[in-house]
Amino acid sequence: MASSSGNSMSNSGSEEDLHNQRKRKRMESNRESARRSRMRKQKHLDELMAQVTQLVKDNNQILTTINFTTQHYINMEAENSVLRAQMMELSQRLESLNEILNYLNSGTNSNNSNDGFETSEGFETTSDESFTTIISNHNNNPFVIMNQPIMASSDMMMFQY
Repeated sequence: MASSSGNSMSNSGSEEDLHNQRKRKRMESNRESARRSRMRKQKHLDELMAQVTQLVKDNNQILTTINFTTQHYINMEAENSVLRAQMMELSQRLESLNEILNYLNSGTNSNNSNDGFETSEGFETTSDESFTTIISNHNNNPFVIMNQPIMASSDMMMFQY
C-alpha cells in the first residue's frame, strides 16, 4: 500500500507542476497581452498628438488667410468709397456743365440758329477727353470753367450699408 500512496504523491506533484506551468504560461500571456495593449495605446496617443499638431498648423494657416482676406476686403472698401465719392463729384460736375451748356445753347439758339457758339460774342469751345470746356473772355459771360483735378478720399464720405 505504500507504493500506491507514493504513486499518488508523484501524480499529485505532476499535476501541481502542470498547474504551476499553466499558471506561469497564463501570467506570461497576460503580461504580453498587457504589453501589446500599452503599445497600441501609445501608438494611438502618438497618432492623436500628430493629428493635433497638423490641425494646429492648418488652423494657423486658415487664420492667416482670413486675416489677409479681411485686410484685402478693407482696402477694397476704402477704394470703393473713394471711387463712389469721385463718381458723385463727377456726376454733379457733369450736371452743372449740362445746365451751363443748356443755358448757353438756349441763349445762343434764340439769337442765332447756329449749332456752335459765336466767336464774336466771346465764346470759344475746345474738346477735351473728359468734357467740353467753355472759355469766356469775361466781358459777355461770367462763367469760366477750368479742368480741375478731383480731390476725394475715403475720409470724405462714409457710406452705410
